[in-house]
Amino acid sequence: MTVVRRRRASLWLEYAFIGGILSGLAYSAWFLFKYHYLPQPWFYEPWGTFMDWYSLVVWGHEPGAYDIAGTIYPPLSFIILRIFSKPSCYPQFESEWARDCDHIGIYALLGMVLVNAILTFLTFRKHDRETYIPRAFALSFGFPMIFAFERGNLLLFTYPAVLLGFGPLLRSARLRWFFGGVALNFKIYLIGAVFAPLLRRKWSQTEGMLLFGAAVYIVTWLFLGEGSPSQIVRNVTTYVGGFGAGGFLDLWYAGSFIPAISLLKGETFPITTILDSNVVDILLIVVTGYLRTTQLLIVLAAVAAWLRPEAVPLHRMVFLAITLALSSSEAGGYTQLLVLIFVFMEPWRGVGRPIALLVAYLLCLPAEYVIFDIAPMVRTSWLWDGGARVITQYGVGAASLLRLVGNYLIIICLACVTLRDIWTDIRQQGWRGRWRYRDDAPILPLVEHPIPAAATSNDS
Repeated sequence: MTVVRRRRASLWLEYAFIGGILSGLAYSAWFLFKYHYLPQPWFYEPWGTFMDWYSLVVWGHEPGAYDIAGTIYPPLSFIILRIFSKPSCYPQFESEWARDCDHIGIYALLGMVLVNAILTFLTFRKHDRETYIPRAFALSFGFPMIFAFERGNLLLFTYPAVLLGFGPLLRSARLRWFFGGVALNFKIYLIGAVFAPLLRRKWSQTEGMLLFGAAVYIVTWLFLGEGSPSQIVRNVTTYVGGFGAGGFLDLWYAGSFIPAISLLKGETFPITTILDSNVVDILLIVVTGYLRTTQLLIVLAAVAAWLRPEAVPLHRMVFLAITLALSSSEAGGYTQLLVLIFVFMEPWRGVGRPIALLVAYLLCLPAEYVIFDIAPMVRTSWLWDGGARVITQYGVGAASLLRLVGNYLIIICLACVTLRDIWTDIRQQGWRGRWRYRDDAPILPLVEHPIPAAATSNDS
């Protein structure tokens, strides 16, 4: 098969996933109208629609977000919640009932989905006109984005900041720095992405994002009146140290193996009452080994990228930084959305990149294959008549487990691609033609010193 035919076939395959995503969404809509609640893989509590948003809004109007609620969100999040909410609904109502009173938040979330879609199409059209339609569609309307919308998560506001701060859409460096700082003020685990440009000796980018991030933080901290660095550090430490899976439902749409490892260790749930202890021990070894191997490859790829910065695109470095943070903590499955931005910037070339792209598309499919059902449960569905009683039927889903494996498989593929590209660059003495790195120590043996571009052209 020629290169042109192979590329055409891969492009048709990418477009086919649009049909898969639309089919999954259509099935979910049909299921909702027939059974009055959303099927798997959507959240298992039909009463909890948009509750990521409404459970936090009250703290945008009342003090205590950090001392009482113990939140880990920086102050910017509560400023956004305050702006897009109806003050008269708080604190008169509990968060569940405030949802019926305050519809501004729902409109804001829906508006952000549309804004994100527009920005995504514009960004990927600028990045690659050949593949931008299927990739932008998968990001804009795939499972991670719509799941974040259904939950009402602030990730919908983080996403455009990441897209503008680290994507190719904006030409102004200062605007990119500003949005990078805003992204950091939404999700503090993006600190690695802010430092990623240092791998390419781009000191000004990191400094600019940190300065804008500090300015946004100080202004929002003063405006909110709480959220000091000590409060945030204390709450983050408590959250990370106290997290544990309380049961199989915590694996419903997890973003890392952290809940699975906690479950297998029996820290908060007696897993050995369900599975044989020998099986649990084997699974614990396999899952932990898979996690640590992935993290080791991320670190090795980052070190390799630092050795040969121009052999690795900047979006890959940002990808490595974000995935290192997300693989080491549990922030929810919808955080895949931030990772997939940079996966879809990869070209369809070689072996590792196409595998990563195919897995990324599969992660965007809103579908589930139930291995076996569990006992039906009576629940209240907010999406139907604002609180209809329904009988829900859930089960153990294969996709819930495979998504976890897929998350790390993408990382392994792109980390290995990075290591291979660096090795090829070293063998071909790519460092020799990079005059801007002439002051760097070569570190590796038998590395030729960089020479001016004019000398390089004369040699050729």
